[in-house]
Order: sequence, then structure tokens, then C-alpha cells
Amino acid sequence: MTLNLVDAGAFEFSPENKKWAAEELKKYPDSYRQSCVMPYLHRAQEQNHGWVSIPIMEYIADLLDMAYIRVHEVASFYSMYNLKPVGKHVIEVCTTTPCWLRGSDDVAAACKKELGIGFGETTADGEFTLLEVECAGACVNAPVIAYKENYYEDLDEDTTTAFIKSIKAGKVVSCGPQNGRFKSCPKGRATTLKDFAPKELLKAQDSKGSDK
Repeated sequence: MTLNLVDAGAFEFSPENKKWAAEELKKYPDSYRQSCVMPYLHRAQEQNHGWVSIPIMEYIADLLDMAYIRVHEVASFYSMYNLKPVGKHVIEVCTTTPCWLRGSDDVAAACKKELGIGFGETTADGEFTLLEVECAGACVNAPVIAYKENYYEDLDEDTTTAFIKSIKAGKVVSCGPQNGRFKSCPKGRATTLKDFAPKELLKAQDSKGSDK
């Protein structure tokens, strides 16, 4: 992701975020106060409608008494920070090896087809941004999409399309597996450790008439 060179104007934390920032900084010893750069960037991004501008990085550099380039290095390294404006709905598709082996190519294709944009692009109406990200850390439920700090897992072309259409329609989509699976449990009746199977899993399986 490239740095947006458009000056978005001066930035400072809101009064509420200034109080939060002061308390957050207390968690760090004086000699490690610059380590607070990541939570500061995250909070600033939230305040700035989902992206980190140059004035934000300069502001945080001043707060933590560190060189601007050091803040930029952090912001440009992690995919959780966006260095250009994003849409109202940011959809992040994991394409790292476990997700790819489980069909992330189909998930990505469904997103591109339904939204009409590619990775790193935003729809003309400013509603959706589609991003390609590295490992989401949910390999057992691959392939995975991250959306509004939740994971939508066990996706395929059809469930991905349905997921995006639901967002467009303003519907709430339940996070987690999208194929009827219970969390990370086997997609069927438990075959081992049955006495320890979660009650929610057994109830869900019974209600769906799972094979005995």
C-alpha cells in the first residue's frame, strides 16, 4: 500500500481520546514510551474514518518524542493501518497459504465480482474497500475474511457473495463459520471425546438432524 501524499489537514486526538492516550501511556515505562505508537495509530485511525494520514503520523511522533520516519515505518509495515482513505465497509481477504489451499482464490474472485473492484481499490460511491492481507491467524477455519474486527470463516464463492449482499442490504451477518460449522469443531457429529463436546455443538447438530 502506497502512502497518500495529500495533506489531510492538521490532526489531534479528540478530548475523549486525549484522556485515553494519557492513560494508555502510563502502561509503558518511560524508556519504552515509544512502544505506545501502535495503540496510538489504531485509535487515531478509528477517529480519522479508517485511515492514517501524514498529519496523524506527525502528531503521534510529537506525542511520543520520536522521529516521524519511525512512526511511518510502523504504519507502513502492518496491514492493519491504512495509508489512504477507505470506504465505509472494509473487507479484508486473507490469501496466505492455508487460506489459498482452502479456496481463497474463489473468495477473492467473488468479492471482486460482487463489488466491481480489485484489491486496494474502493467503490465509486465510497462504500466498500477491498484489501488483500497476510495471515489472519485463523487457519483452522480457512478461508477467512476480516470485517469490522470480526472474522467470517469457512467461506466459499456462494457464501462470500451472500455475505457481501447482506452488508449491502444493511443486514447483520453473524460472524464465525459460514458453513454451519460450530466454531472450530468438526463439521459433523463429534466422533471422539464425545463427553467433552460443547453442549452448543450437540444441540446444533441435533436440531439439524446430523448423522449419528
